[in-house]
Amino acid sequence: MIKLDQSYSDKSPIEKLKILMFELREKCPWDSVQTHETIAPYTIEEAYEVSEAINNKDMMSLKEELGDLLFQVIFQSKIAEEDEFFNFDDVCETLFTKMVNRHPHVFDQGRNNSNSELIENWEKTKENERNKKGYNSLLDDIPIALPELMRAIKLQKRAARINFDWPNIDGVLEKIVEESKELSEAIKIKSYDSIKEEMGDLLFTLVNLSRKLNVDPEEALRETNSKFIKRFSYIERTIDNNGEDINFVSQNKLESLWLASKSIDV
Repeated sequence: MIKLDQSYSDKSPIEKLKILMFELREKCPWDSVQTHETIAPYTIEEAYEVSEAINNKDMMSLKEELGDLLFQVIFQSKIAEEDEFFNFDDVCETLFTKMVNRHPHVFDQGRNNSNSELIENWEKTKENERNKKGYNSLLDDIPIALPELMRAIKLQKRAARINFDWPNIDGVLEKIVEESKELSEAIKIKSYDSIKEEMGDLLFTLVNLSRKLNVDPEEALRETNSKFIKRFSYIERTIDNNGEDINFVSQNKLESLWLASKSIDV
């Protein structure tokens, strides 16, 4: 265990992290040259690892991954402080003020809102925040860096606030059929640009169906990916146990093993 100097003694955990970040920026060859842009991918990665720990119900990993994500916040804040924009305390204060303003039902003792009123007030507060930032469109503040399935559902939810939406699931299902036909036509004429466009339209409509069915498309696809991995791994294990090379197994046998994997708890 490395022994730290007295600057860390009797400090709160958050103060220790702030001192640590200062030391890293001053003395570490890698940390000292990082920028907002170079560490942004790590910030996104850490957020996904937090999500994975939650999905796995692994509380020990969750504690660790939350720490890694917090480190990214402190790292970004330190870089901003060096450029004299803001510091970590400013980030905390801004968050505190925003959350108080978004929860008048908690901090305004004279209010006692219903659930529907809470949601309405929450959206009105966020709309006011968007207006103060100079956003002109309902869609302006939806981050372009989001995974596209997640971004699509956020775009659709935002548009639905002004009733730009299908009134029921039947309309979405009809649209899926329509988009499928348009994709088939694009495939027939072998136009890559048209195929890509129609594929995007079909995926966007499928996300709409997910939203109407209250299914998170990211979660649904994640579970399907996991299911595919388990079933494909069964195929690989079976072929390996038979002493065969998977590269030379016939397509018919692969399909047969795939069907078998679906009937077995793999």
